[in-house]
Amino acid sequence: MPISRTLRRAVLAAIAAAAAVSLAACSGTSSAAPSADAGDGALPTVTAGKLTIATGEPNYEPWFVDDDPANGEGFEGAVANAVAKELGFDAKDIEWVRTGFDAAIAPGPKDWDVNIQQFSVTDQRKKAVDFSSPYYTTTQAVVVLNDSPAASATSIDELKKVKVGVAAGTTSYTVAKEQLGEANLGVFNTVDDVVLALKSGQIDAMVTDLPGAFYVTGAQIENATVSGQFATSDGGDDFAFVLPKGSELTDDVSKAVDTLRENGTLDELQQKWLSDAVDVPVLK
Repeated sequence: MPISRTLRRAVLAAIAAAAAVSLAACSGTSSAAPSADAGDGALPTVTAGKLTIATGEPNYEPWFVDDDPANGEGFEGAVANAVAKELGFDAKDIEWVRTGFDAAIAPGPKDWDVNIQQFSVTDQRKKAVDFSSPYYTTTQAVVVLNDSPAASATSIDELKKVKVGVAAGTTSYTVAKEQLGEANLGVFNTVDDVVLALKSGQIDAMVTDLPGAFYVTGAQIENATVSGQFATSDGGDDFAFVLPKGSELTDDVSKAVDTLRENGTLDELQQKWLSDAVDVPVLK
């Protein structure tokens, strides 16, 4: 006996529902591995099919180039694009927005998926936001006055012959003491004191972390150059992506960063943008 139209619809609906459940069970993606088609909306991003990445304004080299995050240039610009690709997003699927530094690490909801602007991982900040695996650990660098004897120093042995300043109680002090000894090391209370000493010619060079060195030469002292960086990153700050607290993307982003570290991509980008492009060689 033919079944009624109502019954037929009910049967078809039941079959469709069962098929959907079965398909979801078979194709469900675990957070243990980023989805290959994340750009099609598989990941729970703020805008389906898009990855919204926030950064500061303005941005400076070598982290970004021409204050244009979308061009994929600069160390953090390149890292962000590489992570997006690991997550399954093409460059056209990235939406860039701007945020303040402090606002990004404050508690509360966010209108972006990840944020990258040299955020150091700290326990205090972890109370308000999530962090991915670190994509960079800061090294210590040397800033020299262009007209000082230190300007021509290209090795650790040569730096031992000039007056070098450093702030007490910092990782910079630990590295400087270990690499250069104490004979020509001037120890100051704060990094600002070291900068003033360099600017006034009391010292020929200073040791600080590489991001700080770029800031000194870019914004504080006109006739100074970052002449080199030490090979060790022991005790350096870890830079990582910031995500909203409890984000469903944190594990996926961390795994993407880990993959880039393991396959050598992060080392290649660090060499390209934080050494070669800015002419800051590793001192030997």
